[in-house]
Amino acid sequence: MIIGTVNKRILTLALAGGVGLLAGCKSLQNDVNVPLPYYANQLVAECYLQNGAIPRLTITESVPYLDDGQAIAAGSQVLALSNGQTVQLPTDVTVTLTLPGGRPLPLRYSPGVDKATGKYYTHVGTTPLVAQAGQQFGLDAQDKRGRHLTGTTIVPTFIRIDSTQYKYNALTGVNKKAYFVTKWTDPGATRDFYRLMLHKGKPANNSETDNLVDDRLFNGQSYSQVTTYRFVPGDTVTATLYHLDSLYYDFRVSVRNARNANGNPFAQPSSIHSNVQGGLGIFTVLVSDQRTVYLK
Repeated sequence: MIIGTVNKRILTLALAGGVGLLAGCKSLQNDVNVPLPYYANQLVAECYLQNGAIPRLTITESVPYLDDGQAIAAGSQVLALSNGQTVQLPTDVTVTLTLPGGRPLPLRYSPGVDKATGKYYTHVGTTPLVAQAGQQFGLDAQDKRGRHLTGTTIVPTFIRIDSTQYKYNALTGVNKKAYFVTKWTDPGATRDFYRLMLHKGKPANNSETDNLVDDRLFNGQSYSQVTTYRFVPGDTVTATLYHLDSLYYDFRVSVRNARNANGNPFAQPSSIHSNVQGGLGIFTVLVSDQRTVYLK
């Protein structure tokens, strides 16, 4: 009985002490201003050229991660997007493409938003490009503050979609759904990378799936990308297969990793793998094949 009484008293004192410590913590709170290192804003380029399309690209400016985005930088134009967001665009950037024959092609500053895709751009050309596999294009962007961004890219080869098909499950009514299969043949002599996107509806703006594929496990063979049961009768599905160069593939992977790490205290920070020099971003030529299927 004595031992039991002592243990009970000790437990009571320990709990009381813990409550006192917790109460005391409130008075120990102190706000600390942590000085952040200096960050130099860089030019950011995002340029996707396509054969037969008028060249358009976007030049923006990087900002510190904790920047509140409220102050409008000198020499910038604010572009309002349809989703209510605004983007600051530097207006003093001169952009020139270098065509495969070496001829320079200046692009004019004419910011706008593509009504079909909802994506914004800053610089445009005047005539459609002619781009063939193996050709090299160059990019040069300079502003009046001495920043100079450059890049080169090679046109990938065209890879055709062999077939697309779908198959329903054995259910009925609202539970009747189909998976979708996209099949193509990988060339065996090279290391190849792909981006397969499935869009649902017309126009095909609603991205249903977006997958990056490395040919390490099927080099030189036919490959089929299969979805889950997610489509219903009456859906219109458009499959777009992009053949990527390795630098654009690395860029897409790094963007995906950075998004996944953002706001996650347990994830490793992920930097963006750019293929331009003197700044950040991506400069590439998109080569794709596309098939549209109506699910009966």
